[in-house]
Amino acid sequence: MAQILKVGIPKPLRQSFDYLPPADVDVASLRPGVRVLVPFGRSKLVGYLMELSDRPSIERSRLKRALAILDREPLLAPTDWKTLLWSAAYYRHPVGEVCAAAFPVLIRQGGGAERSQVRRLVVTLAGTGIAPSELGRAARQASLLQWAQRQPEGIGEEELAGLGWDWRHPARALIRKGWLVLTSSDTAIGSSDLPPPEQRPGLNADQQRAVDAIAEALESHRSFLLEGVTGSGKTEVYLQVVERVLAAGRQALLLLPEISLTPQLAQRFRRRLQIPIAVFHSNLGESDRLQAWLAARLGECRVLLGTRSAVFAPMAQPGVIIVDEEHDLSFKQQEGFRYCARDVAVMRARELGIPVVLGSATPSLESLANVARNQYTRLCLPQRAGGAAAPRFRVVDLRSQRLQEGLSPPLLEAMATTLARGEQVLLFLNRRGYAPTLTCHGCGWIATCRRCDANLVIHLKERRLRCHHCGYEQAQPSACPHCGTDDLRPLGLGTERVEKALSAHFPDIPLARIDRDNTRRKGSLERMLEEARSGRTRILIGTQMLAKGHHFPAVTLAAILDIDAGLFSSDFRGSERTAQLIMQVAGRAGREQLPGTVILQTRHPDHPLLQMLIERGYGEFAEAALAERRAAGLPPYGYQALWRAESVNSEHARQLLERLGDRCSRQAALTVFGPAPAPLQRKAGRHRFQLLLQCPQRAPLQQAIKALVGEIDGWPQARQCRWSLDVDPLDFG
Repeated sequence: MAQILKVGIPKPLRQSFDYLPPADVDVASLRPGVRVLVPFGRSKLVGYLMELSDRPSIERSRLKRALAILDREPLLAPTDWKTLLWSAAYYRHPVGEVCAAAFPVLIRQGGGAERSQVRRLVVTLAGTGIAPSELGRAARQASLLQWAQRQPEGIGEEELAGLGWDWRHPARALIRKGWLVLTSSDTAIGSSDLPPPEQRPGLNADQQRAVDAIAEALESHRSFLLEGVTGSGKTEVYLQVVERVLAAGRQALLLLPEISLTPQLAQRFRRRLQIPIAVFHSNLGESDRLQAWLAARLGECRVLLGTRSAVFAPMAQPGVIIVDEEHDLSFKQQEGFRYCARDVAVMRARELGIPVVLGSATPSLESLANVARNQYTRLCLPQRAGGAAAPRFRVVDLRSQRLQEGLSPPLLEAMATTLARGEQVLLFLNRRGYAPTLTCHGCGWIATCRRCDANLVIHLKERRLRCHHCGYEQAQPSACPHCGTDDLRPLGLGTERVEKALSAHFPDIPLARIDRDNTRRKGSLERMLEEARSGRTRILIGTQMLAKGHHFPAVTLAAILDIDAGLFSSDFRGSERTAQLIMQVAGRAGREQLPGTVILQTRHPDHPLLQMLIERGYGEFAEAALAERRAAGLPPYGYQALWRAESVNSEHARQLLERLGDRCSRQAALTVFGPAPAPLQRKAGRHRFQLLLQCPQRAPLQQAIKALVGEIDGWPQARQCRWSLDVDPLDFG
């Protein structure tokens, strides 16, 4: 009897679907993991073969026939396929969507997994020494040259097509001058014209111990927590570990929390290793992502740098996985398939039998607990590399200060002194836009989003009001729509407002605002970061993307403009995140020979968290926080799963979670919290509720949610709203 294909479909459907094999296919040759083109409803979809069976779930006569088998062999190795299946089971997510997450979009759409010729515009050695300003009025030539200089691996035709103007004529002019060249290659892993080699620095004793310990484990699986204060040389440890991995003929995967970190780190790896480095993240064109993915799969790419989704990228000869800034919330996917890339990386390394290195100056409490359980080996870098001293903290009490757009007199004075010495200043404010609220001084009206329980944020430069939750926007009114007065005032601070104030206060000092609003154009972020590293930009103001991992040698003063919001969070992880943020921002100051200072502006200078961090450091804070978590049975000493439900009718969402809560309350091992409204109760026109399950052991929690997921779709309440499950939730927003 012909066997049945069990196919996972990339839809939010938890079962696999049965198909007859194509008539001309030898079923015995098929292996789980190959892509299968199947009819699904009125459309055709690319699914994934889960298994072969001789027992259909419906009558054989009702089965449709698959249209085509797209691969001769699975595109993923058995170990990687096993990691995907583990992820689907652990996070209780539809297996078809989990499989799709492991592939670039072009593969998901059924495209071939063969190499293709990619044409790229690459700067020549002669072109690297030309200042774009020398091109005079040839603005588009200057723009192309500057862009190419910032991307040594070249600019793909897909990226060039997004410019909005014809790039070919200015490109031909630059090619005739010998400053650019148009190359064709079958790989997107960088040009052969590598930057000058970087001298290999010596290691201090702590770095050497870390490198040796990891290198000794290259033939087996071990999990390492590399805890090093900011500026302690964790990247140098990564580099020397990777050198040993390459010498053994293997590959390295390095995961980063932010796209903004990839250009700087990729360039440093290229200089040191003198090989092309592949990058894989969402800002790349789809063809570039595909080529980097294929290069890693075929073993042509020896080092792959990527953000969260790169954790699933295949490697022909895997040697090590490194997760930089392992504590960062960005490693947790917050929509759809809600996986944690750090935890998946640990499981994948275990399956592959290779070491995994988790690096951080402020390790997550979960990782520190795993050290205490002897599941991770802790490697410490307690001193800054090169003899740099730790920055000095200074708390500014805002209660007695007259602020200028959030800037206190002591901060402005310190900035003026720092800038007069020719050094740089970094200011952190985790709120983009001009101001978070627009209000009428006459009647108290506040501009709110029509679809969310949130205020509209002022974006002054564009004269727009935007909702940062659902994307709704409108023109900024000139008069109050409620009472007609024109006395409308902004309340609160955003990075755009601080930028305007700084421009007025330091009119002759070059400054840059680095946030998501100001870095949307392709290449703009890389340009700003290069300007900052070179010292041409003297003042940096930005959000989270500025606080993580960057090395600005001349920054000696860093300041957090408003630390108070994090001191009184309702989230039990709030103190941990605030402590990590303070230490990460502090780490940008005084990273080389110049001493650094960190200013914390607060209305609560005596807050215990601030005092502990300043006087005793992150390590003692973490020990105290772990003791509190242990006493309360909270993660990492308990396990959680968060159910979310949303509907245009609030009762539908609440009733679904009430039924879930009733089912769970019958199990003695589970503690049930809720249902309760989400912190942002209405988003994009839908009412949102949450139900939190907590259990002292992981296994009973997994058993409970497995049973619930299996039956919830049959409930009438589930058909009236959207629901999702978040295992090991990190964000309750």
